[in-house]
Amino acid sequence: MKIYDVTVAISSDMPIYRGDPDAAVESFKAIARGDSANVSAIRFGVHSGTHVDAPNHFIEGTKHVHELDLSKLIGPCRVIDVGPDVREIEPEHIGDISDAERIIFKTRNSEFWSAPEDGFRTDFTYITPGTAELLVSNGIKLVGIDYLSIERSGGPGKPVHIALLENETVILEGVDLREVSAGDYELICMPLKYIGSTGDGAPARTVLIKR
Repeated sequence: MKIYDVTVAISSDMPIYRGDPDAAVESFKAIARGDSANVSAIRFGVHSGTHVDAPNHFIEGTKHVHELDLSKLIGPCRVIDVGPDVREIEPEHIGDISDAERIIFKTRNSEFWSAPEDGFRTDFTYITPGTAELLVSNGIKLVGIDYLSIERSGGPGKPVHIALLENETVILEGVDLREVSAGDYELICMPLKYIGSTGDGAPARTVLIKR
């Protein structure tokens, strides 16, 4: 059994989606400064790094992240490698998914994680609305991608997010698949549970298990 931790760590220098809150990891108390214990403080937006989107991210009045069905976040998952030349993931890039339950796309985006100093990249590979509709029609429970959004940067509206979220398909964004090959895995994705605000998403420790 091989466990792949595909989580992007929260850090002060991590890429952040344009317009979202910056991330900061700081020392609140430190034994070296005479405190009785080491205590860190972390500040970041809930769509930082590896995270899930809840329906209420774009559809007001729908489910918050603490209300997500955990059975959608754990179970068989297919990693589909669309190749380094693909910028728009179209239905023809998917293949036969009749036996798939969860899908994560591996793209050229994964290599972006090797250069966090470049900041947020707007030229990432993304899913098209037609692909989102195909995934929904096949009953896929969770859709993931290896950068901070599944949707084209700067595009009008959010048709991909809405197509998935209105059907309560969990969106997983920001996974690091540099060490992961295409194939079938077991997914464990555990979003931070919190109550308050709009509950639109949460960072998630995420692993893929190859048996």
